[in-house]
Amino acid sequence: MELEQVAPELRDAVARLGGVPLERRVGRAIGRIAPRLMRWPREPGVRIGRARVGGVRVRTYAPPEVRSDAVLLWIHGGGMLIGAPAMDDHFCSETAARLGIRVVSVDYRLAPEHPFPAPLDDCARVFAGLIARGHARIALGGQSAGAGLAAGLAQRLLDEGGPQPIAQLLDCPMLDDRTAADAARDDEAHFVWDNRENRLGWRSLLGQEPGAPSVPAHAVPTRRANLGGLPPAWIGVGSIDLFHDEDVAYAERLRAAGVDVDLLVVPGAPHGLLAVAARSALAERYRRAAQEWLRARL
Repeated sequence: MELEQVAPELRDAVARLGGVPLERRVGRAIGRIAPRLMRWPREPGVRIGRARVGGVRVRTYAPPEVRSDAVLLWIHGGGMLIGAPAMDDHFCSETAARLGIRVVSVDYRLAPEHPFPAPLDDCARVFAGLIARGHARIALGGQSAGAGLAAGLAQRLLDEGGPQPIAQLLDCPMLDDRTAADAARDDEAHFVWDNRENRLGWRSLLGQEPGAPSVPAHAVPTRRANLGGLPPAWIGVGSIDLFHDEDVAYAERLRAAGVDVDLLVVPGAPHGLLAVAARSALAERYRRAAQEWLRARL
């Protein structure tokens, strides 16, 4: 992929991008430890803390003024392999302050050491723990792999028949292992997250090669046949993101199943806009769109 395909205001940030060798244990270790050590931008006045909910470690964001009893259960990205809740301090603290809600970000177990269903189990335990604490109105949200887990959690909760989330906010979600199985996409060299990395992430999560005839229920959101009954969804993705096609297809299938969906495609944006160029005007408009959609659901 050529840099000219990237939106002009994002090109400098994309050109500076580096990477870590995720296929190597040392590379994954860097991608797990570094986010916990870095000082990430955060919204002034928001109290950030650590706790356990449902026995799972979480990062919490409390606004200066709580204006709603709703909670956003957030799930960080990292391709199922790396990442930590702190890397989303900017979005989570800003969302807490702008909407006047509490945000709880899950520190879930990572593959390949902890394959499916461990990551989803952790997220489900946090949801159940919030319900047990009296939080009846919970929105699910996440970025990339975390957004894929959020979508899978919404499906699992629907099948279990208990308390349901009121919304799902999915930022460039990782939804379909069959994208990784398509080797023709390898040559396109997508920025930020390419198909070789995608294949490694899905293989690590599923414990098998992506694209197999069958996968465990709730592991791959797009494999679900019936999407009816799921909560309203906001799906945002860049036009040059590897996940663009699968995200748009999922949005269309949700709509066809009667689910209220707001789809935002950002021209010239690569994967992970909020992480790659958080201070850009394009990212600010993207965050605002997601937050205002969530405000309306609350």
